[in-house]
This record gives sequence, structure tokens and C-alpha cells, in this order.
Amino acid sequence: MNILAIDTSNQPLSIAILKDEELVATTTTNQSKNHSVTLMPQIANLLSSVGMKATDIDRFVVAKGPGSYTGLRIGVTTAKTFAFTLGKELVGISSLAVLADGINVEETMIVPIFDARRDNVFTGVYSKGSNGLTNIIPDQHISLENLLEKTKKYQRIIFVGSDSHKLEKQILEKMDEQQEITFSSMERDYPQAYRLGLLGLKGKPADIHSFVPDYLRLTQAESQWLENHQGRVDEALVEKI
Repeated sequence: MNILAIDTSNQPLSIAILKDEELVATTTTNQSKNHSVTLMPQIANLLSSVGMKATDIDRFVVAKGPGSYTGLRIGVTTAKTFAFTLGKELVGISSLAVLADGINVEETMIVPIFDARRDNVFTGVYSKGSNGLTNIIPDQHISLENLLEKTKKYQRIIFVGSDSHKLEKQILEKMDEQQEITFSSMERDYPQAYRLGLLGLKGKPADIHSFVPDYLRLTQAESQWLENHQGRVDEALVEKI
């Protein structure tokens, strides 16, 4: 199976082509540029570099969130458009799971973190073993304080992602001294589309029309709607895209 994996969920942009579990080609950039401008040219260049066309892809795998609202919409819309127009499969994978899957340590809880601002984070708790990656605590939008309280029951924890280093002082101050706390190395701080593709290889294809990003919190427009309508939303009037 030929897979094209796309991750635009945060500032890094990562794309990979896989043939089953074999990596064919990949590119990752971490520039503060508009993914809407750079994504399609990079996909075209990557396919061309290995003599492939979009029609050769059997499954499109996309990081579905959480992350940047704009970044998620760009990646998901691109993957959905490819899958729909070409009649191919679409699979969405947690952006946090992609980070967690890059850590190969057993008997250690893996906690990927994206900064959600205002002392909040996007996070989940994972473990990695012979059977692959397991989600222990579901992905969620949560205060950093509440996250650290939930993870005090674990003896060994590795925090993953570039944002975890920004919060390192706060994390260490709150955790128990008996816990073994480590942080990912720089090369593990950023999502790799190859990992995304491997997870997507085992994933279940989604319904293309109903597939939407997992924002894990309300958008500003939704928050304003709730505020202006006293907490009531008529779902028949709103379609997430």
C-alpha cells in the first residue's frame, strides 16, 4: 500500500511517502511560513522526486489534531480533497500520538504536550510496548496544573515535544521528587510524518465527508456563539469544516 502522510497540525510541516512500512521519501520543515502556501508544492516535489503521482497513492493519512486551528484545517482539507477526488482511503491520526510514537521506552509513561496558552495544554498519556502505542489517558485540552496532578501516580514519565521544554521549570516544580521525570531530546521534539504514516497504516479509514479535525476545544466563533445564545447551539445550522 502506498501512503502519503501529512502533518500540518503545528508550526512544523512534515510529509512522507511510504510503501507499506518502508519509508520512500520524507521532508520536514520548521519554518514560520504559511502551510497553505508551502504544502502543495512540497507534496508535488516529494512525489516527483521518487517518480510518483498522486494517483499512485492508495491511502492519505493526516494528523487530525489537536493543534493549530489553521494548520489543522489546511492539512485535513488537503487530505480530504485528495482522497475524495481520487477515490482513495483517508485515515486521521492524533497529532499527539505522532509525537508519542517517536519515543521507544518501556515501563515509562509518554506525555506529549502542545502549548494551548493561558496555562493550558493539549496532551494525552501514552505507553509504548511490544504491541505498539497505547493511549492511557485520552487526548484533551487541560490546565497544566490538572495534567500534572493526574500524572503524579506514574513513577516514570517522559514529556515530549518542543513545548514541553518551555514548560520544564513549571513541570519539575509540581512533580514529586520520587518520580523519574525526563524530557525528549531535540530530535524527538517534532512530529515526523513517517511515524504518522506507520500509525495510519494500521488505522481504520474514515468517512471522507464527515471527517473533521479534533480541535479538542471550541473555536473562537463557537465560543462567541455560545456566549451570545446563552449556551445553546443549533447543530443543524452548523457544519464543522
